[in-house]
Amino acid sequence: MNRPTAIGVGSVVALVALSGYAASTQAWKLLIVSWAAFGAMAFAAPFGARARSEHAEGLVWGYGLASGAMVTSAAVFLVPQALGHHPQFGGFGIALGILAGFASHTIGHRFAHMDLPVDRTVTELSAHALSAGAIIGIVYGNIDVGVGLGLAIVSHKGPAGYAAARRLSSRNQSVVPLLLPAAGLGIAAIISSAISLPATDAFRGVVFGFASGVFLHVAMDFLPRCEIGSEIHDLLSVEDEHAHSILDRLRLHAAGSTVVGGGAVFGAWMLLA
Repeated sequence: MNRPTAIGVGSVVALVALSGYAASTQAWKLLIVSWAAFGAMAFAAPFGARARSEHAEGLVWGYGLASGAMVTSAAVFLVPQALGHHPQFGGFGIALGILAGFASHTIGHRFAHMDLPVDRTVTELSAHALSAGAIIGIVYGNIDVGVGLGLAIVSHKGPAGYAAARRLSSRNQSVVPLLLPAAGLGIAAIISSAISLPATDAFRGVVFGFASGVFLHVAMDFLPRCEIGSEIHDLLSVEDEHAHSILDRLRLHAAGSTVVGGGAVFGAWMLLA
């Protein structure tokens, strides 16, 4: 077993062990979200690894549904919490979260120039999973929110795992290391759920605003971009003059998928309410 594979398998073992602790504290919602994130990426990765030809529409809809659901969930379930604690500090927290998300994503590309034990794609996904998991754990550890919020937030794990596995497979690399970002979210979430935030409204406004901003940034980052040079464009095995017309059509799918994703969250909220 090589080192990247060992790291992936070890992360699953860690998630199983921490899940035992979470069960002992009856953190059932957090357990569901953690294993849903793991299952989404672990289930999608083998399909991505076996893909030899790709229909761009499928990836557009996968990313669009996930990002639409994430934007809506963050705006409905997290932003009001932040502003409810303190309108101004909550607003500053939202701004800080969006800017911090952009900064971490941009700086994360430096991983490509470092000698790391796992592939760059796996490293970037793992960093993203650990940071998102830490925030999810703090949210679920300090406020009473439904499991639907977490499921919507981690809905991007499926299409992200598919795309990453396809990328690794095209380079004749194993997809087993993707177990690290698949399990990483749950690992970080269960650990950070033990953190108890101070009860001051200003502090909680900043923290929940920061969580809102980060998730909004992640959601916007997963919006399907049907542009020349994008990941969607790379899937099209046609000349650029033909790609323009195909991308124009895919933009309609991109817009429709995000609306459907947001509408699904609204529909679920109406049913539960």
